[in-house]
Amino acid sequence: MSAPVVAYAGLTHLGLVYGAAAATSGFRVIAFDPDAKLVAALGAGKLPVEEPGLEAAYRSQRERFTFTSDPAALSQADIAFISADVPTDDAGLSDLARTRSLIDTVFPRLKSGATLVVLCQVPPGFTRSLALPKDRLYYQVETLVFGSALERALRPERFIVGCDDPARELPAPYTAFLQASGCPVLRMRYESAELTKIAINCCLVASISVANTLAELCERISADWSEIAPALKLDRRIGAHAYLSPGLGIAGGNLERDLATVMRFAKQHGTDAGVVAAWVKNSAHRRNWAASTLKKLLIDRKPDALVAVWGLAYKENTHSLKNSPSLATIAQLKGVNLKTHDPVVPSATAKEPLEAARNADALMILTPWPQYRAIAPADIAKAMRGRIVLDPYGVLDRAKAREAGLQVHVLGRAADA
Repeated sequence: MSAPVVAYAGLTHLGLVYGAAAATSGFRVIAFDPDAKLVAALGAGKLPVEEPGLEAAYRSQRERFTFTSDPAALSQADIAFISADVPTDDAGLSDLARTRSLIDTVFPRLKSGATLVVLCQVPPGFTRSLALPKDRLYYQVETLVFGSALERALRPERFIVGCDDPARELPAPYTAFLQASGCPVLRMRYESAELTKIAINCCLVASISVANTLAELCERISADWSEIAPALKLDRRIGAHAYLSPGLGIAGGNLERDLATVMRFAKQHGTDAGVVAAWVKNSAHRRNWAASTLKKLLIDRKPDALVAVWGLAYKENTHSLKNSPSLATIAQLKGVNLKTHDPVVPSATAKEPLEAARNADALMILTPWPQYRAIAPADIAKAMRGRIVLDPYGVLDRAKAREAGLQVHVLGRAADA
């Protein structure tokens, strides 16, 4: 059997990353989106997202791609993935209108026997509710992480596939495509796969909540969370890759959506989700750390202070601002004089980090971009007027920051530690 032709319908972050991974793995890719302007830009090599390695992958694999806004081109595909990012509102509810529109556009154009796979995240029950032949309809869990998405798409830990009947073998082209990655393929009911995605994120949030809760305690009793976390990771029941870095609340949108989904379903079906509500409360509490610390240290006594902010994106190596802790902090500092920098967010007011820090009374490093780690604390101290640095993620070298006379505040560590 020749290699299957793969289509990705919806060319947002999700579709672009998985499309690049498929092409890099040797598959011919039809990259479809109804937005003709977006397709033209992509065909010219202009990507709308920031992701390490993604632009290079598209340049090197350009001959494997067909970029199109014409749905008729989908007739060449053996497998078509619905791959548009699903937006959420402030309550964590998903807007599935685009997902449904793409499904309505794509499926009628597929050739007889071609497979449709819903790749974007949907709530449990969505896939089975679609009025499509179930032997041609699947749901596949995506487990991308902004900032390392291409790496995860190229080297997946496993594939999780939702099916109408898990005992039935997958279509041969779909099987060949999945087996090319050489990882386990877990078949399960549609609803189980849809809930598996949520379960993964709930486990991550649980770890983050443990880290945030105990890191705050560390700040009060002169313990150091950065010393504790490595001990936990050496426990095989917890693991080396556990999410144990404290942060400024849950960010990005996807985790919030899944917590909201669990609480909504629990209410509908009479199950307990009290622990999930506690995670949400803990996240909101820790999101206030930077603003409350700055007010206590500086703003309450000097309301006209100049404050530099490094980082606006919700995390490093992405342009996304969705539920950004940095923007949440800025929103709590109304009336404060701010000068901002971010390597990829165009709304920043300074072009260089040290330009933003010049004559500042305090600096907040709210997104741990690698570029900031390379800046010498002595240069920061020279640029600033004050000495207060809020470095929640521990970007700066601790010893060198002390030598430079900076007063650094880190999550999980007392200020004088």
